[in-house]
Amino acid sequence: DVPSEFGNGRGMDVEWVPARNTILFTRESGVYEVDRRTKKIVWSHKAPSSHDADRLPNGNTLVAWGWGSDSSDPEVREVDSSGTVVWKWHAEQHLGDEKRIFAQEGFTHTNSVVRLANGNTLVSLRNFYMLVEVDPAGRVVWKLPGLFTTPHDPEILPNGNILVNTRGPQVINEITPSGKVVWRYKPDQHDVQTIRYNHRLPNGNILFVERTKIIEITPTREIVWQLRLKDVGTGRADKRRWLYKAERVPSGHRPIAIHA
Repeated sequence: DVPSEFGNGRGMDVEWVPARNTILFTRESGVYEVDRRTKKIVWSHKAPSSHDADRLPNGNTLVAWGWGSDSSDPEVREVDSSGTVVWKWHAEQHLGDEKRIFAQEGFTHTNSVVRLANGNTLVSLRNFYMLVEVDPAGRVVWKLPGLFTTPHDPEILPNGNILVNTRGPQVINEITPSGKVVWRYKPDQHDVQTIRYNHRLPNGNILFVERTKIIEITPTREIVWQLRLKDVGTGRADKRRWLYKAERVPSGHRPIAIHA
């Protein structure tokens, strides 16, 4: 059970903030930062339809507005510690004549945003089957359209490739910036029904999250660790109990690289 001060709705994203030893997570009501030891809220930003949030090196928070937004809402916002919006991006102003393939749960159903090392922002537009990179002025400087079906959770790898999962079928792909698939993992479709998150760990393995499972696989696609929820089904009746994301955190005093 979630305390009332965390708002209503599902949890959609979570990450460990190492500088503050806190947990940043989103719910349908907004973004919350919680002290790991006291379990008290130390920062929050009320924003309906928050799908993804990353704490940036400058202390600001990058947030994706997901399923509840329409074409007049900015799909991406950067807010400072006081909650002031210091940067935002409206997809409709920059997509031009791009075809929207999927028309459910918002205009774009933006499910992930990542601030890149060059200062640009990578945005996952599920309803357009597209990834775009936008510069600080909001201009699209790179795009990858026709990305299989409903892309989720893209991650830029050290070699410049992109790790991203797509659905129908459920697949995790490593692709080049031009869209060439160089590695693919297609799990048993009866066992893994909805991949929600994928991340390349420092050891080279991939951690991914499904409705009722967290699984770690090697580059040769061998399962080396997994967690499965007991007595939680994959049917809609158990939707509020499903997993969405998992973040590997340090054990003891050993540092570990994290997604953000």
